[in-house]
Amino acid sequence: MSKSDSPHAFLSNPKVIENYALLQDIGVVQYIDYLNKEIQAYKGLLSGAVDIFNRTSIGDIMDAAVWQISDHFMPSFIVFLWRPLQNKEDVTIKGYRNYKEVNLPIKIDTITPFEGFFQQHPKPIAYKLFVEQSENSHVSQALDAVQPELIAPIQGPSGLYGLILVGRKMLADNYTPDELDFLQHLMSFVSNAIQNHLHYEHSVRDFKTGLFNHGFFITRLNEEISRSKRINYTSSIIVIDVDHFKDFNDSYGHLAGDRVLENIALVIRQNVRSEDIPSRFGGEEFTILLPDADKNIAWRVAERLRTSVANIKVTWDPPLPPVTISTGIYVFNKDSNVSTDDIITRADEALYHSKGQGRNCSTLWRSGLLFKIEHGIKEMTPGISY
Repeated sequence: MSKSDSPHAFLSNPKVIENYALLQDIGVVQYIDYLNKEIQAYKGLLSGAVDIFNRTSIGDIMDAAVWQISDHFMPSFIVFLWRPLQNKEDVTIKGYRNYKEVNLPIKIDTITPFEGFFQQHPKPIAYKLFVEQSENSHVSQALDAVQPELIAPIQGPSGLYGLILVGRKMLADNYTPDELDFLQHLMSFVSNAIQNHLHYEHSVRDFKTGLFNHGFFITRLNEEISRSKRINYTSSIIVIDVDHFKDFNDSYGHLAGDRVLENIALVIRQNVRSEDIPSRFGGEEFTILLPDADKNIAWRVAERLRTSVANIKVTWDPPLPPVTISTGIYVFNKDSNVSTDDIITRADEALYHSKGQGRNCSTLWRSGLLFKIEHGIKEMTPGISY
C-alpha cells in the first residue's frame, strides 16, 4: 500500500474532510478504524507465526506460543499438555503465569480420551461448554483443579498432539469471538510447527526408543572426525550391547524385549549431556558419541550407564531377570588418523572383549590392545556433568 493509498491519506483528503460528518454517520470512519485494527492484529499474528516456526524444539515452540497468547489476552495462566513422543502415552505438562514457568495442580497421564471430542470440534472452546458437551465426564476431571476458561486442541495428521488450557483474562471478562478466532489461527501455526518438528524428529530418531537413529549418528560422527583433525579435538564413542537379549525375546516375548530396550534408552537419555549423540545402532545395540570427551570421561560414562542399567527393575508380568549391558569404548583425536568404519570396528572389538570376559563390564580399546580397566579411574557420581 502506497502512502497515497493509506487510511491516513484517505482521511486527509479534502473531499473526505468536507463530508466527514456524513462518512461518520454511515459508519465509514468506524469501518476504516476496524480494518486498521484487523490489519494490526494479523501483522501480530504473522509475526508470532514467524517466531513459532523459527523454534527448534517442541518446548521452544510452546514458549513462543505462550508469549503470543500472553501478549494478546493477558490470561491468569496457561497450561500446555503434549505427548513428546507420538507413539507413547506419556504427557509433558508445562504451566505459565506472567510469562514464567510455574507448577500448577494438574495431573494427567494421557490425552487420548480428548481425541474423540476434538475430532468433532476442532476449535478452541469454552471449558464450561467442553464439560457440558463431552460424553465422558471423567475426561475433564483431571483439569478441574485449575478451572481453565478455554481449552484448545493442537492437532495434526498424526492426531491430537496436545492441549492448551487458558485461564480467565485478568483485565476483562469473557473471550470475544475475534479472540477465539485469533487463538484458533495461532494454534494452527503451533500445530504446523510441531508437525514440521515431528517430521524432522522422525527422520533422525528411532521410533521405538526415541534415541537418534544410526544414520544421524554416522553423520555426526563424521563431523566430529573432521573437527578433531582441524583443531586436535578429542572425542569418544561407546558401543553398548544388551547381555543375553535373545533370552528376553525367546522366554518372555518380543514385547518384553521392547520394554527392556525402552528402559535402557531412558537410562541412556538420563545419563548423557545435551551435546552427546545417543543412538540405537540396531537390534539390541546402542551407540553414544561423546564430543570433547577423553578416555577418562568415556570410561566413567560407560561405567555409570552399566551400573545404572544393572539397577533398573523392568516392570513385566511375569517378572524379568536382571538386565545388564556390556560396553566397548574407543577414543579418537587428530593423531588417530582413522576412518568412521575404523572407529566403529575398534569400539566393537572392545565390546566383544567385554562379552568374552563374562559380560556386564566395560572395555577400552587402546593402541591395538584391549584393556578391561578395573581400577585407577575414579568413579563419577550420577549426573551429566563430566
